Amino acid sequence: MAKAGMNIFRPLAGILALAALSAAAQSPIGTTGQVGCLDQPKKIQRLEITQPGVYENFLLDGRGAGGNLVKITADHVTVRHCEIFGGSGNAIGVFGANVVIENCRIHHMLSGTFKEQNDAHGIAGRWGSVVIRNCDIGLVSGDCIQFDPDRASSGSVTIERCHLWTGPLPAAAAGFKAGERPGENAVDTKTKADGPRCVLKIFRCLMNGFRQPAQIQNVAALNLKENVDAEVRECVFHDNEIALRLRGPGKRGGAHVSVVDCAIYDTQSGVRAEDKSEQLKLRGLGFGRGVGERLKFVNGQTGAGFENSGEHTAPAMELLLQKGFTTP
Repeated sequence: MAKAGMNIFRPLAGILALAALSAAAQSPIGTTGQVGCLDQPKKIQRLEITQPGVYENFLLDGRGAGGNLVKITADHVTVRHCEIFGGSGNAIGVFGANVVIENCRIHHMLSGTFKEQNDAHGIAGRWGSVVIRNCDIGLVSGDCIQFDPDRASSGSVTIERCHLWTGPLPAAAAGFKAGERPGENAVDTKTKADGPRCVLKIFRCLMNGFRQPAQIQNVAALNLKENVDAEVRECVFHDNEIALRLRGPGKRGGAHVSVVDCAIYDTQSGVRAEDKSEQLKLRGLGFGRGVGERLKFVNGQTGAGFENSGEHTAPAMELLLQKGFTTP
């Protein structure tokens, strides 16, 4: 079922032009506007998308089902204003190219138990010109976003203005008890060992809560590894064990990462650079309250491609979330 969307623009004129220009230099962090379903959504359990088009305003309750609750195998697809929850697999599996997922809410994708968690991701699939925009994803027992679990693809993924999070469950769900904190990472990258680097861009996102005592060691909001070229810009991290875990060369390559104008709060380790990262650029990184260790090197220092410039004390987190990072 495809439904065409419509954008409404409200231009400013005259004496308001200067104010509009100033506002354009600021952009809030995380989601804005209405996220999730619109009025009178269509209630279903699964959605398989095999044709291009816009798929809008679905309320999907998986009722414990595994697999991909939304499975996208077509190219040129937009999924918009949906709420997806209650499954034991992935909320959305992307197997097509040129896919946009926007204004969606994903939560309570849970498999296993707190002590023996199984992967149930928010959004997963294959690299291929994928855009994830203005989505709220939390309380999943895998990663909020993971590309590519099969290590069988190459391409790009852009994540912008999203809230990726975990925290204590407000009530028992699936095999988890109230108060237990599910999940692994906000974003985890997996790639083929050879071929062109996958391209990941993460802009103006809020990532928090990744400090749970899970099966994995070194819980991080961003776990960037393997054959990927990643840019992280104007993001806020708080209440994490590690904000950015950046992993160098291994049998599947090492991540090349640029972190620009981001801020970290209430976190044990801000940046953890592992295995002699070949390319790591930290520019304008701010540290706020409650950061135990700003930068940690594990298994050797980084190579000649390391830069750390413009490090500073971050402003109040609440201000950044509301107004964003002011740019010239």
